[in-house]
Amino acid sequence: MTRKEDRSKSIIINEINVRSVDRGRKDIAWWRSALTSAESVSHPNRTRLYDLYEEIMLDGHLTGVTCKKVNAVLNKVIRFERSGTHVPEMDELIGSEGFREIVKTIVETLLWGISGIEFLPGPELNFQKIPRKHIKPERGIISYEQGGHEGIAYGGVPNIWVMGAANDLGLLLKCAPYCLYKRGGLADWAQFIELFGQPVRVIKYDSYDEQTRVELKKILDESGSSLSMMIPRQADFEIKDGKQANSDGGLQLSFVKALNEEISVTVLGNTETTNSSKSAGYAQSKIHQEQQFEITKADIAYTASMLNSARFLSVLRSYGYETDGGRFVFAKEMDVEQLYKRVAIDKELNTIVNIPREYWSETYGVPVAE
Repeated sequence: MTRKEDRSKSIIINEINVRSVDRGRKDIAWWRSALTSAESVSHPNRTRLYDLYEEIMLDGHLTGVTCKKVNAVLNKVIRFERSGTHVPEMDELIGSEGFREIVKTIVETLLWGISGIEFLPGPELNFQKIPRKHIKPERGIISYEQGGHEGIAYGGVPNIWVMGAANDLGLLLKCAPYCLYKRGGLADWAQFIELFGQPVRVIKYDSYDEQTRVELKKILDESGSSLSMMIPRQADFEIKDGKQANSDGGLQLSFVKALNEEISVTVLGNTETTNSSKSAGYAQSKIHQEQQFEITKADIAYTASMLNSARFLSVLRSYGYETDGGRFVFAKEMDVEQLYKRVAIDKELNTIVNIPREYWSETYGVPVAE
């Protein structure tokens, strides 16, 4: 297979000024302000919103469910076919690290709203990801500055591939408030543990006995770092700790679990394939698994449409791959339990009407002899 040795295109990513992620404090007010800026009709800007996305991706649960969504597509078998026949010459490309990274970027577009890739000149497939904060889909440019409105138009550049709709801000937009509330909830939980995780030591002394007060303070200082208080014996003192209604921190725990469930539903469409609940059973888990399977099928269909887009196939041709008349196909995954029930119906139906052999091959993945 031949490769084009020279694709003399300027490397756009070297012309933009990439800035560090803003790691300042983020809260709901920031999220609302960033959303307003991104949805502005006259001057839309996703910079603050994507800084927020980078921050919430530090959340462990969100990282887990997003990786699960991406890996559900990334680990599927992909083949390149021409007229229904497998083309083995493309297997090396499909199995390469670069191709897998492209597939990952396509799926991540559903999370972030947009993604961009610049394919670099050379004999082999090579590319760099374009920082999302510099992609201005409303204007069709790659901006020099992340907050600027001047840049390089990418519409007619064949080695620039921008994915996603101009008005799509991704699933992370809906996950952001849950992650921010969860961060505050965990902070409150940590404070609760710090205050009430150990017994509170209260010592009373006579207000006029200064020498006793000094000695008692020395004893408290030398006997550990748990919460301690010294009050005059004549003072009226009472601790309102809230432990009657929240003796074990269950309030904070239920709050965090509720937020995690909302994140799971937003990204995966269910909760039981990631977390288990007290009411969870086989039937409920089976339903949730089927729901996630439907979402995964939609993600696979989206990824296949992007891989078979005219832009990507044109890029592969520029590297010397023969893509004319062919398409990328995901291998079907069979639900054995479902097929076991279906085959009984198909066998009975076949005694009434003649089912074409293509149906058996398509439904059960079994090659049919000529």
